Amino acid sequence: MTGALSGLGLAGAIARGERRAVDGVDACIARIQATDARVNAFTAFTFDRARAEAAAIDARRARGETLPPLAGVPYAVKNLFDIEGEVTIAGSKINRAHPKAAADAVLVQRLRDAGAVLVGALNMDEYAYGFTTENSHAGACHNPHDLSRSAGGSSGGSGAAIAAGQVPLTLGSDTNGSIRVPSSFCGVWGLKPTFGRLSRRGSYPFVHSIDHLGPLADSVELLAASYDAMQGPDPLD
Repeated sequence: MTGALSGLGLAGAIARGERRAVDGVDACIARIQATDARVNAFTAFTFDRARAEAAAIDARRARGETLPPLAGVPYAVKNLFDIEGEVTIAGSKINRAHPKAAADAVLVQRLRDAGAVLVGALNMDEYAYGFTTENSHAGACHNPHDLSRSAGGSSGGSGAAIAAGQVPLTLGSDTNGSIRVPSSFCGVWGLKPTFGRLSRRGSYPFVHSIDHLGPLADSVELLAASYDAMQGPDPLD
């Protein structure tokens, strides 16, 4: 997906001028297009947005600016996160009739500020209620290590997309294991953070009192870097 580079390896190569962010995104998109018919991790793509965000990173590099820590790192989010201009379906057929989101979720905004590049939304159990991501509407998400097996849930797409080499970083949610289960099943890094550490504003809730949002990543270093980029108080959460 990143030409044998890890997510942070790609960010470093972009910061040093050894690779363009747009090339990293194009490689990511090509990997998604080559694999997702089998894995079914994605439910929506934001490729035009991703290319625009990557081009902006390259322009900043050309001007000699210091790039943010995740500059050019492709990522995707569980489809219960608001993405400006997209409908937040939360794995549901009913929600598809809802208006498009007017703004990005807070964590999407913070990753954008850190330079990460959004490529799409990911498959999940309907309303995050499940552990297998066998979605009745979008179809089952398959484990890239063995397509006959479950990717876990409810953030199955978030785990599978990393395991398939489609993206190095994703966002998921965890109420009763929904980051931890797919991370374990797919063999990737995942974090259920301290309650309240990451803002939930701009996400579709399951259980307000115990919902957690958090990252999944291809390395513990990227997991920590993305966590650092997103954490901080939000009085409107």
